[in-house]
Amino acid sequence: MTTARWIGLLAALLMPVAAWAATTGSEPLVNPQNKPWQPEAPAEQILLWPKELHIAAPAYPGDEVYGQGTGSIAGKPITMIEHVSRPTMSIFPARGKNTGAAMLVFPGGGYRVLAIDLEGTEICDWLTAKGITCVVLKYRVPGSGPYWNNECNCRRTPSEPMALQDAQRAMGLLRERASTLGIDPHRIGVVGFSAGGRMVADISNTTKRTYKPIDAADRQSSRPDFAMALYPGHLWTEPGIMLTREVKIDPRGPPTFIAQAEDDATDDIRESLTYYLALQKANVPVEMHLYAKGGHAFGVRKTANPITRWTELAETWMETIGMVPAPAR
Repeated sequence: MTTARWIGLLAALLMPVAAWAATTGSEPLVNPQNKPWQPEAPAEQILLWPKELHIAAPAYPGDEVYGQGTGSIAGKPITMIEHVSRPTMSIFPARGKNTGAAMLVFPGGGYRVLAIDLEGTEICDWLTAKGITCVVLKYRVPGSGPYWNNECNCRRTPSEPMALQDAQRAMGLLRERASTLGIDPHRIGVVGFSAGGRMVADISNTTKRTYKPIDAADRQSSRPDFAMALYPGHLWTEPGIMLTREVKIDPRGPPTFIAQAEDDATDDIRESLTYYLALQKANVPVEMHLYAKGGHAFGVRKTANPITRWTELAETWMETIGMVPAPAR
């Protein structure tokens, strides 16, 4: 993702004041709530790490706050979370007939903020209605993965991969609690959007824990059984079609679904193409769908663009790879 495109996204969604953001790591919010974000019932929110355990702090200090960005997608505002230092996962139980499958959701936000409704809870509205247990990861931000730093006007990579650590921890907890949650520990997938798409690539291709194991949950595999990356970022590097050196493709990686719009002004279409070709070269099962129009950060919100029906293709794909049962015809 280029600097100009990332700045364009912030301008469109958050209308940042650059000088202020450079010193705080935050973006202006409408009606900010100065408290940690909580999901609505019946979701259950769980701390990822024991309270007494010291974990790496985000790039900028500050208390967690959430509120609406000043832009909108499909005529609706976007709820953003800033300054997450105590990550959580929110578990939304399957509605109707439980398929036994589960999905861990990585919201996007450039590793600066989390688009918690557009690319989090609204994704769970879709999945739980299909009988899939859905889990939204509220991972540490800002600066928890490769991000654009306004102070130096440069790309930074944190010394500890905090976002990946949170994702691996959440996957271990889900597998350890699979019986209690009514899910199959061998049918747990991940779906990520924008920066969350990079997290999908990271967790799919990393077998070892990126932190010191602390309990039984960390003895569980952290690799997902299937993966979906929507308009992913932080994967492509110039010149040509080159995958960033930070991602090493594992031929044992999970089946992967990719979708993006060609008119995405934030993350170049080559982000998806690069990852697709790298997976294909390694013989990892992969399916990609590219659309002419749709822009960036559309989530599952419906518009006139055909891309907003990507969920139907994803459902068929999950059936095809055996992660969810096909509906009776």
